[in-house]
Amino acid sequence: MKVIVTGAGGFIGTQLVRELCKRGTLALHPSGEVKISSIVAADLRIPEESRKGLPSWVSFVEGDLSTDEAVDSIIPQEEDFSLFHLAAIVSGDGERDFDLCIRVNLEGTVKLLDACRNSRGRARIVFASSLAVFGGEACPPVVGDETKPLPQTTYGMTKLAGELMINDYSRKDFLDGRAIRLPTIFIRPGKPNAALSSFASGLFREPLSGIDFELPVSREQGVPLLGYRKVVEAFILAMECDGEALGDDRVLTLPSRQYLVRDMISSLQGVAKEKGITLGKIIDQPDPLVIKVVEGWPIGTESKRAEALGMSADSSVEEVIEAYLNDFHEFPGRA
Repeated sequence: MKVIVTGAGGFIGTQLVRELCKRGTLALHPSGEVKISSIVAADLRIPEESRKGLPSWVSFVEGDLSTDEAVDSIIPQEEDFSLFHLAAIVSGDGERDFDLCIRVNLEGTVKLLDACRNSRGRARIVFASSLAVFGGEACPPVVGDETKPLPQTTYGMTKLAGELMINDYSRKDFLDGRAIRLPTIFIRPGKPNAALSSFASGLFREPLSGIDFELPVSREQGVPLLGYRKVVEAFILAMECDGEALGDDRVLTLPSRQYLVRDMISSLQGVAKEKGITLGKIIDQPDPLVIKVVEGWPIGTESKRAEALGMSADSSVEEVIEAYLNDFHEFPGRA
């Protein structure tokens, strides 16, 4: 089975490729255990860090996946394949550049799904959606699969459009699709990205590295968090599940745990004290754009359908901090 991962140059895409290499198989319903014969890791750019240590059966394709040429170069014409579609313009960039967000997130997804539809092989797809499909004054604090979506960003609108396409292309049997709505993912290593939710990673990452962090939201802001390991696990479980058993709604809202920012800070300080890490300062620096958008997002999820498939939230913030410290580099703040 060939596996394709778009957005493979990003953090979750990189971790997903590595986990697929580690496993070597996918337990695809109803076939059972299927060996992964090759992985195509595709993105506009794939940094060296995302390539290191991977086996020879992983190939890398760099290109603009909103173009026919790039899409055609990664979609097989004859064989069955599994596709994880993560490539996207993130929320902050999408608000700053409407046309780019439409071209990449909307038109690019249409091109990708049409290429899958036109392939003589059978495509099995997981589309990365987001809780940004929800919003507005009527948005409840806790959302689930039955909550009415009403995105308040261009990014969220394109994600909702992707969900609808996954449902319709699957209904017409053009492909076997499913989508998962990602909550706020933490902790991302490296430099901050333009996602409006990126503060939830920076709040941990920068202080752990001995760097001061400017907090753009209130310490009383609630955030629906899911650790990166659980996110990768959810992508794989979504790919492996029986798509037909999902019925006419193939969109799953992932589990998360709700935390106030002040509680996240408290957990960080507790782990740092235990491990002898001197933290950088957390400085309150409100950002009106971030506040406006984040305050319109839900702060928790109800995820019975996803949980029935084995998807789960982390037990605590401390668990994710520990994983981050174990998985990534040493920190200047460590004693």
